Amino acid sequence: MRRQVTFLFLVVTSLSFAQLAFLDNATVRGVGDSYGASTYGGGISFCDFDGDGWDDLTYSTTDGEEVYFYKNYGGTFAQVDLGINDIYRVKQVLWVDYDNDGDKDFMATSISGLNKFYRNNGDMTFFDISDTVGFFTDNLYTYGVSFGDIDNDGDLDAFLANRDDQTFNQYSYLYRNDAGTFVDISASSGIYLGNQLSFCSAFFDYDNDGDQDIYVANDKLTNMNRLYQNDGTGNFTDVSVSSGAGINIDAMSTTIGDYNKDGWFDIYVSNTSSGNYLLKNVGDGTFTNEAYSTGTEMNTIAWGSVFLDADNDADLDLYVSSNMDGTVTGLITAAFYENNGSGYYTIPSGVGFDNDTRKSYANAMGDFNNDGLPDIIVMNDTENNFLWENKTNNSNNYLKIKLQGVTNNRDGIGSRIEISINGVKQYRYTLCGEGYLGQNSNTEMFGLGTANTVDYVKITWLNGVEDVLNNVSANQTLNVIEGSSLSVDQFGVTDVNIFPNPTKGVVSVSNLKEDLDVIIYDVLGKQLEAKSITTINNRMDISKFPKGIYLFAFKSKSGFKTTKKVILN
Repeated sequence: MRRQVTFLFLVVTSLSFAQLAFLDNATVRGVGDSYGASTYGGGISFCDFDGDGWDDLTYSTTDGEEVYFYKNYGGTFAQVDLGINDIYRVKQVLWVDYDNDGDKDFMATSISGLNKFYRNNGDMTFFDISDTVGFFTDNLYTYGVSFGDIDNDGDLDAFLANRDDQTFNQYSYLYRNDAGTFVDISASSGIYLGNQLSFCSAFFDYDNDGDQDIYVANDKLTNMNRLYQNDGTGNFTDVSVSSGAGINIDAMSTTIGDYNKDGWFDIYVSNTSSGNYLLKNVGDGTFTNEAYSTGTEMNTIAWGSVFLDADNDADLDLYVSSNMDGTVTGLITAAFYENNGSGYYTIPSGVGFDNDTRKSYANAMGDFNNDGLPDIIVMNDTENNFLWENKTNNSNNYLKIKLQGVTNNRDGIGSRIEISINGVKQYRYTLCGEGYLGQNSNTEMFGLGTANTVDYVKITWLNGVEDVLNNVSANQTLNVIEGSSLSVDQFGVTDVNIFPNPTKGVVSVSNLKEDLDVIIYDVLGKQLEAKSITTINNRMDISKFPKGIYLFAFKSKSGFKTTKKVILN
């Protein structure tokens, strides 16, 4: 990887008056590196790796170069040394809390050496556990890795997409996370075990039945893209053909979003000049290709893509990378598609992307300066990466949402977020590994148009628990801890309070006016314990239970009843 010294000068007329505008500030912000000459480029991450609320950057590198980590100091980047000395030809770079201890661990895939996995010690120092974490330790030409919870047990499982074009005999792998060790379940789970030239995958709930299915992008016309339907226990059925998602193209990406706001998540798949696919989720288990009807075919050599609401007007726009540099007649370079509000897309001119002509592959979305406008980072080959800083100037508002799981995985991966404004809904789905070798911010972003208040925000976690927050103000980052706003009724208002809550085990009940009987339930309604408390002995120890959310049902002889929720950390 080499740092370029050339600057990209964009001519943007009357930028201060433009509604939609982007400016490449990679060099200005000190992150103007490049991957280097490559085969199909490298990956990029826009994830906040140290948990300080500012989206950081992680760059993959080619042979002989260490991965580049850029810490975000309040909107200003500085390269940091995390002690991760990975000098293989890296593809995916991805941050994931695989052990649910509240810090991000790091994985880098490679096609010239070993995949590497580093456990965060909790202080941003790292220990290489590549040989013991359970993943294969051979060079199997891994491109993408994504994480999801296939069995709803609260920890994250993994899919490794291998593309072996050397011997043509390598399949992809599915691993189950067993208490921090990954177990290969590829054969037993129903995953296809033939060579598919797989680039990447995505865990998402295509049929809205509460568990995570898997979609895989496979290269070359002879290899069908695969959609695996989860039965809820981590066993899969290949529904590629019956669903219509099993397309045979030169597929490069698996980008998930609800472009038409109908509550069913769609898939955007990049392709060669034959045209990209926008697989609309019909809602009956099938998909139809709407790329032509929506104007998003692109008809070039396309790679990574990302949905984002660039102008916060409450619909999803789309950015797509390409390895075309404008020298091949008829094949456009990277494209920014603006949604007209009804699901039809056009490429606007004069918004900053006119000189977007560098060979690129992976991209990701985040908000590096926390201004509520989504920015785009793009990994280029031999010229500077792009940091497309969003300079849009309008009166639209936003809402950012950051999740923290308790019984679910810590980062809330696999959660469904729904917001409503005057009856008009929007949806997001939390992923870990997006598009082609990308990782977006862990904070979900919604454009609100001119609305100052969101009627409600509903988070449906993988275990079915719902948190609902009403009358949420715009222009803020909403941090939601699982169970902090449960949609179950509190069963009356009372002066009885439980503290501390959340708790590490021992709680006390205050303002008791009489003795109470208490029954403790888990969130599924299973009774765990029954006991009594008095005005003198008002303490309870629940440290013997697993971390999670519990319901305390209180009842007195006088007929008083109330239920309180308690979070055990």
